[in-house]
Amino acid sequence: MRFSLVLATVGRTREVGEMLASLDAQHYRDFEVIVVDQNDDNRLTPVLMPYLERFPLLHVRSERGLSRARNVGLKYVSGDVIAFPDDDCWYPLGVLEQVRNFFEMHSEWDGVTGRSIDARGEESAFSFGKEDGLIDQFSVWQQAISYTIFLRRSVIDKVGLFDETLGLGAGTIFGSGEETDYVIRSLLLGFRIYYSPRLLVHHPHPEAVIDKRMLKRSFSYGCGMGRVLSKHRYPLWFKARALVRPLGGTMLSLSQFAAPKAALHWNRCLGRVRGLFSS
Repeated sequence: MRFSLVLATVGRTREVGEMLASLDAQHYRDFEVIVVDQNDDNRLTPVLMPYLERFPLLHVRSERGLSRARNVGLKYVSGDVIAFPDDDCWYPLGVLEQVRNFFEMHSEWDGVTGRSIDARGEESAFSFGKEDGLIDQFSVWQQAISYTIFLRRSVIDKVGLFDETLGLGAGTIFGSGEETDYVIRSLLLGFRIYYSPRLLVHHPHPEAVIDKRMLKRSFSYGCGMGRVLSKHRYPLWFKARALVRPLGGTMLSLSQFAAPKAALHWNRCLGRVRGLFSS
């Protein structure tokens, strides 16, 4: 079973090197890496050089945009299982073997996802589901983030490309949601994707400082979620819940005199509203 790992990157070097080092440490060696470079310079050349003889590594270039870059990378995959590691995540020892064993033991599943944890073992993206099992359109929001998703090639061949209007660098207000949209599209086509909280991928926590950049990102991420909810015609009760949570966070933060945190929740709420009413 061969893995194709599509790693889109821009602006980072040290983190890309750490991801490649984590791959080189894996005992399971049947994988290829397609590095999709969105930089305007050659900063990655010295980072990639040490690994060119260690495992199959293809360096291609793309215009800016996470979904756009992943779509470029998909043109070059040759593996049986496709994954999309972030350029600042890293794989723990044995993760590829764990995924390989899962697919070999469970031919009935078309994909598997796991949890994101930081170097200390704490969850580092959002609050993931505690129970394993079949992902559906409602649970997907707590069970899938791009760098923990592993899909059989048959899913990629049928679902096709990522929605390039979604995700970081898309040139739209929708700064997230591209991987959730992809999983939902997979489910709608009848594919079965399993969530395992025991499947772990490392990723650092988002920045703790709430500044203008983080507030802007919170709004754009909210827009992305709202857009996906609208695109896939989620029921009104679920849309309402998506707004109640950040609204409640805003009120709680205000009651605790935590103005920056309240602004973060409020921006997220406003973004979701904006995304919900996008066309």
